[in-house]
Amino acid sequence: MNYLVTGAAGFIGTNFVLSFLKNELHEDDFLIALDKVSEVSNNVVPSIKDNRLLFLKINLLDKDDLEEVFKKYKIGCVINFAAETHVDRSILNPEYFFLNNVIGTANLLELSYKYKVKRFHQVSTDEVYGDTSINSLKRFKETSTLKPNNPYSASKASADLIVLSFCKTYKMNVTISRSSNNFGEYQYKEKIIPLVVSKALKGEKIPLYGNGKNIRDWINVKDHNDAIEYILKHGKKGNIYNISTHNEHSNIELVTYILKKLNKSLDLIFYSKDRLGHDKRYALDTKKLENLGFKFKNEHSFFEDLDECIEKLKEDFLK
Repeated sequence: MNYLVTGAAGFIGTNFVLSFLKNELHEDDFLIALDKVSEVSNNVVPSIKDNRLLFLKINLLDKDDLEEVFKKYKIGCVINFAAETHVDRSILNPEYFFLNNVIGTANLLELSYKYKVKRFHQVSTDEVYGDTSINSLKRFKETSTLKPNNPYSASKASADLIVLSFCKTYKMNVTISRSSNNFGEYQYKEKIIPLVVSKALKGEKIPLYGNGKNIRDWINVKDHNDAIEYILKHGKKGNIYNISTHNEHSNIELVTYILKKLNKSLDLIFYSKDRLGHDKRYALDTKKLENLGFKFKNEHSFFEDLDECIEKLKEDFLK
């Protein structure tokens, strides 16, 4: 089968492509990797030499160029990782996020329908549900109401609804996955873990929004992609699946751990004015995916995986 992976030069997309090419289940498959290549992209996937991989620099907003790909290759499955994901940037420039995350997805769906793609999978985020209070025990289910609190999450929620509308209206075979915060190799430098490591190693001050008590739920990017592969094989048409390994930690706890691991002073932390519309806590209920038969590996703890990530970032910094 020919797979089309968008956002293939981004953090999660890069890790998915690398995993795909190593997976024996895909040894007879061909992968077309698309990315518009922006400042948040990396050069890992474009530099891979593999006869099962074709990398193309295409923006999902360039519908004519995108259609040429569908015309030339009989695409069997589309996996849409492509998205602008930086909340702070979305607050500064909402229109850019609406164009890329909403119109880009709509273009991809229209062409997938036109060229009879067998499966369309949308990679979404836990942020579409909004947040809960710090002390809440609530976990969002796939049936929870969407209450996005910033332009980024609103753009992703909008894209999800468009995906579902193509299932209902055109009977397309679609699935959606909503993941908690990812960490791991190839993550962009502005995200909290690589940012804190970089600033700590430089001895620079590390800004922390508000009181630092906002909670995020972390998952290793490899675990996320394993879940996506499982959904592609076993997920049911028109269904949404939450992906999380339930590692909830406050921002101050995370930053403190990284600084101690690097033997850096906690005095590097300074508290800045809180982000506009800052979500307090994210948490996902993953029973639906587990009931489908998926088992999270959990052979390593969050902190073991985080240690490995910190060491890799440290090595890259010192090169």
